[in-house]
Amino acid sequence: METQRPDESVLDDGPPEAAPEGEAPGADTSAASTADLVPHGGARQGKRLYEGRLYEGPRGGETSLGRLAATVERLRREVREAHAAAEGRALIEMAKGILVERLGCGPAQAARQLAVLADQAGVSRLELAADLIDQASRDRLTEAAREFLTRAGQDWEHTGGRTQPDKDAPSLSVRLRTAESGALAASDTQAVAESLLEHALSPLGATGVAIWAAGTDSSLTLAGCAGFAAEEAARWHYVPPGVATLARKALTERRTVWFPSAAEAGMPTLGRRQAPDGCRVTAPAGNGGRILGVLEICWPGPLEPQPPQVERQIEALAELCAHTLDTHAPDTSGIQQTRPPGIPELVDFADGLLDSALVLVPHLDAEGRLADFRIHHVSSHFVDPAGRPRSAVAGAMLLEAYPLAMGESGLFEKIEHVHATGEPFRAERMVLRAMVGQVPLTVEASVSISRHGENVLLIWRVQDEAARLARVLQHAQRLGRIGGFEENLVTGEIVWNSQLFALHGLPQGASPIPLEQLPAHTHPDDEAAIGRFLRTLLHHRRPASVAFRLRRADGIVRHIRVVAEPALDAEGRLVVVRGAYQDVSAQHWTEVALGATRDQLAQTEQQAAERNRMALQLQRAIMPPTRGPIEAEGLHIAVRYRPAEEDHLVGGDWYDAVVLPSRQVLLSVGDVAGHGIEAATGMVVLRNALRGLATTGAGPAQILTWLNTVAHHLTENVTATAVCGIYDPDTRTLRWARAGHPPPVLLREGEGEGKATTLPLVGGLLLGALPEAKYEEEQLRLETGDILLMYTDGLIERRDRSLQESLDQLMAVVQDPDATLEQRLDRMLTYSNSDTDDDTCIVGVRMG
Repeated sequence: METQRPDESVLDDGPPEAAPEGEAPGADTSAASTADLVPHGGARQGKRLYEGRLYEGPRGGETSLGRLAATVERLRREVREAHAAAEGRALIEMAKGILVERLGCGPAQAARQLAVLADQAGVSRLELAADLIDQASRDRLTEAAREFLTRAGQDWEHTGGRTQPDKDAPSLSVRLRTAESGALAASDTQAVAESLLEHALSPLGATGVAIWAAGTDSSLTLAGCAGFAAEEAARWHYVPPGVATLARKALTERRTVWFPSAAEAGMPTLGRRQAPDGCRVTAPAGNGGRILGVLEICWPGPLEPQPPQVERQIEALAELCAHTLDTHAPDTSGIQQTRPPGIPELVDFADGLLDSALVLVPHLDAEGRLADFRIHHVSSHFVDPAGRPRSAVAGAMLLEAYPLAMGESGLFEKIEHVHATGEPFRAERMVLRAMVGQVPLTVEASVSISRHGENVLLIWRVQDEAARLARVLQHAQRLGRIGGFEENLVTGEIVWNSQLFALHGLPQGASPIPLEQLPAHTHPDDEAAIGRFLRTLLHHRRPASVAFRLRRADGIVRHIRVVAEPALDAEGRLVVVRGAYQDVSAQHWTEVALGATRDQLAQTEQQAAERNRMALQLQRAIMPPTRGPIEAEGLHIAVRYRPAEEDHLVGGDWYDAVVLPSRQVLLSVGDVAGHGIEAATGMVVLRNALRGLATTGAGPAQILTWLNTVAHHLTENVTATAVCGIYDPDTRTLRWARAGHPPPVLLREGEGEGKATTLPLVGGLLLGALPEAKYEEEQLRLETGDILLMYTDGLIERRDRSLQESLDQLMAVVQDPDATLEQRLDRMLTYSNSDTDDDTCIVGVRMG
């Protein structure tokens, strides 16, 4: 079948029919050409030809719809290439102009020279043009490109060349300059946003960009956006002042702010629904110290922390947006905003004020940064804090006229912030300083600062001394709950201040209560006192005061103290009574509560003293402070007990030395945790239990095991430490065990010149800590002349040193070869370094 020519197409779009059996769909059934089928075959044969074209599609043929789609795509591609070429031509033309200026040649020669240089450098003419513009401009875009390329080169060297950049991708300089060229050539801010997203931000992974214009009232208007739905942009066309958004964060803080997640930021913003977890960055777009708007960039997901080079690039783009906002005003149709007045209107407004006002115009330095404000106009009612006339201030620089504005008050910083953000500033009380000669003068004033277009209006009102004192008095009366009054007894006029109405529970418009009617509003029990007060004040004409209970109309009873004095005329007649009421209810109930607390404390102290006395009697009945020596089975035994100095610190220390029925000798010391009657009764329980268990003939380790069961199960949470020893006179052997207690000290004079040593530290847990515990046991054969010392920790415990240091000092004290056993024990108590004021028990044993 021959191929149909384009002008022979059949436009029958009806449903395809089935082909005859044995024929392929669309097959030619005669020897006639395709051209012959159209005039002779009618609509049906034309339809079959159309079907044949449809079925040829899967075998590589094209349909009419496919050709149309290809044509549309080709045209779109050509449009994009045309736009890119136009933007590229703008950069190339700028580079040609630079070469014309540097080489002093014509445009044609500059174009040839640009091509030659690009071929020699091995780069495209567009990349060479961007580099020439960077070298000539030395602006923020150049710095951002150089920092980024330097960081990229460092990364390439660090990875050994494994992270090479994409050769087909345009360089950063080209992208930034292309975005700048598109922004400068754009007719509105919307085109600027699209150019920034396409050329500069899409390579960084961004999917959306918004340019906000800041109003003079700190409002935000969406001047242009790209990457967001049109419906979303329409909803965010205007953001009123005071609404917290991500863009306003950069406006008020005047810095670039990164938000790892729009959802976590907790503030609404444009396009939050389409990328709730996406990273956002907002950068202020400023020019000459004044922030004109905010650049907001959106990524589809979270980002890793970016290097400073990327932040410089974003700041450069924000500066480009500031130029655009300064050139193209955003569309604010349909938005009701207060238009700022110009300079003439602002001057007229300042002159209409009764307060001091200055109209300030920003003054920029050579680099375009805000350096100061010039005082353009001084209001007609202006009063200078330093006493200068208006002419001495008008036309001067703010920091020249008021150099202390940069000091502690922060006035200049406040003006600068208002000028940059448009957010007004108000302060009821601010300290202002001025120089009078070389002497600083300080005044307090209420200050108002607002921006009007490019200018700033500064208003202040110096606080009048009388007004200041009146406010101080008003605050003092409010804090002290004091209300003043004045009653004219001739005219009957009564003047109350607002606080006195509040004390009486009356509204401000109510009639004041005369003094003579005060008994009707007094508690019946206080009527006699009020009567004496009135008689002294009105009859004897002397100052008087009284405290009484005031019954208010709302049923509340308040404790009031009233102080009043009479005022007499020249003839001695009573004319006016002045005074004050004070609500002393809080003091009264505080005194009542304090009295009850004193009574309760006294009762508690009495009970505590009684308990301490009983505990002390109980302890001294069992363990007297001194006890004569004991001679038992060849042992010479001496004991010492020193109670605590304070009665409330009576503790649970105990000692015991007794001969058992088996002729063995029980030696023990212990210390119950705590103080008072509980510790003393716990000591009695454990000491008696230890004696009873020792009569069973068990060893010290088994005795302590049983005693732990008694402490844990048969007492009220008693814990204690103890050392238990059983001496066998037949073998002269001492078997001993410990439960969390310091080990005994042994002095053996036959060896080492009587040096004191501690016995081995055998294992043993605190009594009563666990329901089951195991204790180790050691044996010591005593020799003639050996001295064994057992003690409680009240002898050596200190807060500022370890127990080992105190133990070493103790062993140095007892090493006296000429001292008797009793003398050694007395020296131990005398030279004890303990600072805890705890009970102390000592048991000394000397082998005969």
